[in-house]
Amino acid sequence: MKLSDSGFEEEAIPKNMELLMDVPLNVSVRLGHVRMQIRDLLKLNKGSLIELEKEADEPLEIHVNDRLLAYGEVVMIKDKLGIRITDIVSLAERLENLR
Repeated sequence: MKLSDSGFEEEAIPKNMELLMDVPLNVSVRLGHVRMQIRDLLKLNKGSLIELEKEADEPLEIHVNDRLLAYGEVVMIKDKLGIRITDIVSLAERLENLR
């Protein structure tokens, strides 16, 4: 294993995977969701609160190209927010999500 620029160990990348390493992917973190009627949505203004269906201690969902990949928790890195991965979805679950 070798160290990457970020200081983490990384495994050698197989030659046939090198072509894919520069493909951009959309990564998003989902805090929660709620279903609202249009009338309630139109009542929102600055300072309004939206109560999500997720409990405060539940992990956030990390999605790659709209597919669930992992779960994590919010961390502070200097003056920015970050996500620490706490669990990665199993290969079987990831394959199921592709359907």
